[in-house]
Order: sequence, then C-alpha cells, then structure tokens
Amino acid sequence: MTSSSTNKLSLWSLTALVVGSMIGAGIFSLPATFGRATGGFGAIIAWCIAGGGMLMLAFVFQTLAQRKPDLDSGVFIYAKAGFGDYLGFASALGFWAGTCIGNVSYFVLIKSTLGAFFPIFGDGNTIPAVLFASVILWGFHILVLRGVKSAAAINTIATIAKILPILIFIIVLIFAFKSEVFALNFWGTPETAASAASLASVGDLSHLNDYGYVGHAAAAIVPTAEPESLFSQVRSTMLVTVFVFLGIEGASVYSRYAKERSHVGIATVLGFIGVLCLLVLITMLSYGVLLRPDLAALRQPSMAGVLEAIVGRWGAIFISVGLIVSVLGAYLSWSLLAAEVLFSAAKSKSMPKVFATENSNAVPSSAVWLTNITIQVFLILTLFSDYAFQLALELTSSLTLIPYLLVGAYGLKLAMTGETYETDKRDHKKDLIFALIATFYALLMLYAGGMKYLLLSAIIYGPGTLLYIMAKREQHAKVFTPAEMGLFVIVMVAAVAAIYSIATGVITI
Repeated sequence: MTSSSTNKLSLWSLTALVVGSMIGAGIFSLPATFGRATGGFGAIIAWCIAGGGMLMLAFVFQTLAQRKPDLDSGVFIYAKAGFGDYLGFASALGFWAGTCIGNVSYFVLIKSTLGAFFPIFGDGNTIPAVLFASVILWGFHILVLRGVKSAAAINTIATIAKILPILIFIIVLIFAFKSEVFALNFWGTPETAASAASLASVGDLSHLNDYGYVGHAAAAIVPTAEPESLFSQVRSTMLVTVFVFLGIEGASVYSRYAKERSHVGIATVLGFIGVLCLLVLITMLSYGVLLRPDLAALRQPSMAGVLEAIVGRWGAIFISVGLIVSVLGAYLSWSLLAAEVLFSAAKSKSMPKVFATENSNAVPSSAVWLTNITIQVFLILTLFSDYAFQLALELTSSLTLIPYLLVGAYGLKLAMTGETYETDKRDHKKDLIFALIATFYALLMLYAGGMKYLLLSAIIYGPGTLLYIMAKREQHAKVFTPAEMGLFVIVMVAAVAAIYSIATGVITI
C-alpha cells in the first residue's frame, strides 16, 4: 500500500476505525455474559479494572506514537524494536491470528442471530449457516481488494449506522430502569436471587410482570447454589472485557495513513472513551431491567432479549438488525487490520516477503488471501464445536493480549531507560506509571484467562513460527538467538501439551 496524500485518513476517519473495530459482536452479548458471571457490584469492579487498564494502554499507544514516530507499522513493530525479531514476529502472528478468530466469532453471532428467525441457521453451526457466512466472507474479500480508502469510507458509514440502535437501546433502558431490580442484582449471589423470587411471589415486584419476566427468574433460581466469591465473579468477566476492547490499536496500525501523526494518539483515546461509556451503560442498565437469572438465560445476542422484554418482539428484530450492521462493519475493519499487519510485518522482514505483494489497487493481496482462507477454515471448524462463539471470543482475547503485553512492556522499557527522554523530560514519570499499569494489566488478564487459553494460543504460536523461519531463510540470516531458541522450545512444548490435552479430553473446545 502506498501512503500518498490522496490516501490519507483524517482524525475522524482514524477515530471511526478505532470505534468500528471495537464495536462488534461483544457489545451485543454483554447483558447475558455479565448476568451469568456476576452482579452489579462485580460488574463495576470489572469495568474499573478493564477501563483503567485499557486506558493506560491507550495512553501508551499515544506516547509511542509521539516518541517513536518512525515506528509506523502498528502493534508488532514495538515488540520488534524493544525485544528482538522473534518476539516481534510473535506479536504480529498473535495479533493477526486473533483478528482471524475474532472475525469467526462475528460470523458465528450473525448466524446465531439469524437462527432466531430462520431455523435453518440453528445456533450458527449448521451447513447452511456456514455457506451463508462464506458468501459474506468472500464478498468482503472482493471489497477489500478494491482498495483501503473505499473500505475505510464504508467503515465510517457503518460505524455511524451501528451506534444508532445502541443509543436507542440505552435510552429505552434508562426509562425502563427499576432501582429495586438493580438493588436485588447488585451483589450477584444466589441469596439475593432467592429474595427476588420471594418478593415477586408476594407481589412486591408485581409491576415487573408488565415486562413478563418475574416468573422466568423465579423458575431459574436455585436457592441452594453455593455463592461464588466476588473475586471469582470478577475474574470470569475478564476475557470478555478484553474482547470488547479489541481494536483499540486500530489507529496505531494505520498510523502511516494519518494526515497528522498527532491524530493517532488522539483517535485512540477518543475512540476508547466513547466505547467505554457505551459498554458500561449497556451492562449496568440491564441490571436494572431484568433479574440476573433472566439475564443469564438470554440467547445471544442478549441485548435483543433485554429490549424484547421491554417493548416486545420488534425490539429483538431492531437489535438483531443493528447487530448485523455492527458486526459486518467491524469485520471490515478487522479484515483491513489483519491484512495490514501481515503486510507491515513482511515489509519489516518479520514475515515471508510474499505478504508484501500488492495488487494494482495498492492492497496487500497475498495477505488478504491468507487471512480469508484462514477464516474460511475456522468457519468450517465451527460445525464441530458446541461453544464456538465463547471459544472464539476468549481465544481471540488471549492471543491479542500477548501483543498488548509487549506494547506495554516496550513503553515501560523506554521510560525506565530514559530513551527518547534525554532532551525532553516532560511526562517522564507519568509515562512510566502508565506503562507500568498497562503491563501489569495485560499480565493480570492473561492470569484471569487461565492456562487453557494460553495452551491453545501455543498451538498457533508454535507451528506458526514456520513463517518466521521462512522469512529468515529468505534473508540468509540466523534464525534464533540462544534466548529466542529457548523461548521457541517452551512454546512448542506448550503446543504439544495443548494438543495432547485436547485429544485426551482434558481441554474441551
């Protein structure tokens, strides 16, 4: 891709790329996902942790964009500059694989949404559903090959279109919000759920029958269930919060297309803050409309079920249409991001040079082809998974956390060594604190996700290293340093352990 003045992106186009990348499938699944995991208090803690951690990461992206303007290839280039060729490659591979699997989750949710209206699609894992998704996949493939500028313009329009139903959902929930329902959901324990059933049975919440869900909640309650600790409740939401923030790096990946370098950091922070407000409002307002057992029982996309409980069937249809627009727009953004990462990595000699090949529209065609072929393979694999959406969501988060961790660590390295601060001491201490918190947050999220997803990630990182070996052979360069060889061996052992665990049923997918 060239970066001529005719192909430059404005501040608002960059911000739309961030928002468009972040608002996808995850935001429409929040009511049920949080309802299954925790109550209102746990949700507040979860969003404080996630919002604070991701905001620090956004500030790190902003700082790196200002202090390292020559590093304009996106996420992976920071890992390469700070920690060597192999970790730079691993960052590019992890981010690219995460985008591919994230796009699969988008298709699964589209198919599941249509399945609520057209039984032939089932829960999104039927052959007609996969064929339908494949048609969309290759339709977007043609669009992307026509050029990044036209695709980015379509994404800006899609971003505006998909925010509208989300804003209407929030407005309706503000008027439907019941403080007594929110209070019963606040602690998220079986005891409070049982109290809700008791109150409903004596009519204290009889006005809620207007929405038709008190009886559902009472039937779903198991008063003898052991309460989860608050820590367990919050931990179970962590990978979900990471997933809904994926795309925060969108402006950074396209930094070389920015009209002004300073716009990269501004777009990242503006996009993040706007999306965070939407995520928190959707989650917390839902606790004031439905009792937690009802939220947990909703079919995805659960925002449709919440709105349907208030306004009737048209609410589910309205949100479902909004979801399809949202997901298709996000898919376009992520397709662009995935291809750009492969292209930039190849230009930086971290991937085989074939991925730096451009077509007549200045689009990295080889990168686009590999990306969409990979997505097609994973789409076929969804036929054999009962929990395709949840698996794709959490594996995407785990894969992308590695590049995020390396970005935070690079920002921390610069601040600790004083590099780029020799003549400009401003913000040194602030940048150090922000980078430290961002790095700690990424490590905390990897721990919260658990060993299962780290092992599954190793299946991609380990064998995927073949691309790195090919790139090094093309350059007639030494493949690994001693430290990198040790890291590679560890990753391959983890990959073998993951495959063995899947084969023996220890890990289920």
